[in-house]
Amino acid sequence: MALVTTTAIVLSALRYSETSKIVRLATRDLGVQSAIAKGVLRPRSRFGAALQVLSEGQAQLLVKEHRELHTLTGFDLSHLHIGLAGDLGCYATASALAEVMLRFAPADPHPESFDLLSGALGRLEHAATADADALGFRLLWHLVSLLGFAPSLEACVRDGALLPATGGLPFSTREGGALCTACATEHGATTLPEQARADLLALLDEDANLPALDERHAESHRRLLARYIRWHLGEGAELPALEFWLRRPWVAA
Repeated sequence: MALVTTTAIVLSALRYSETSKIVRLATRDLGVQSAIAKGVLRPRSRFGAALQVLSEGQAQLLVKEHRELHTLTGFDLSHLHIGLAGDLGCYATASALAEVMLRFAPADPHPESFDLLSGALGRLEHAATADADALGFRLLWHLVSLLGFAPSLEACVRDGALLPATGGLPFSTREGGALCTACATEHGATTLPEQARADLLALLDEDANLPALDERHAESHRRLLARYIRWHLGEGAELPALEFWLRRPWVAA
């Protein structure tokens, strides 16, 4: 066994026995890993209250080669991201990001996705209320894209034909992006109105200003993104955090 210290974010924590938990960690150096935290539930545990979902710190792991469950010997907390508790929408977005990492990020080094998640938690923690929805959409799209599922918007995803720069855009969740007119007729697609197309392009561009989305347009983008994640990453898995983020039960009907 090798002792490895790596920056980590707690993605989930499940009780394993009277005194222990199994935690899933997004780590910068090892990818997503599972570990047992022995004695964490004892009153004087060395972990204290550090192993909360979305908490960030330095994890000390005894890594067992060719094993899926390692041993967490320590977790030096650096950030609890308590600011997320002030806005349930931002917390729901953070939970959906963590779920995408948990389910679909590799169990191998992938520092780009870790850095995106870490930065996303900080940005959501301090997001202005007016920008929270659009920022959440941008962060989820960026994580999905970084994991290899970026949607094609400038060329037909099936035949590579360049698409007109303006106007409505035939978009197929199943195919993974935009379609030309011929492919859309043959395979079916939903047409994004010109403004929705421009908004989606802005959401996918980190350097663009966040689009101003009213309630109706925000909900349309939310449904599109949720469908895309379910189709390309879900593979039939239950995604409760994504469903919670999609349904927004905290908003009065």
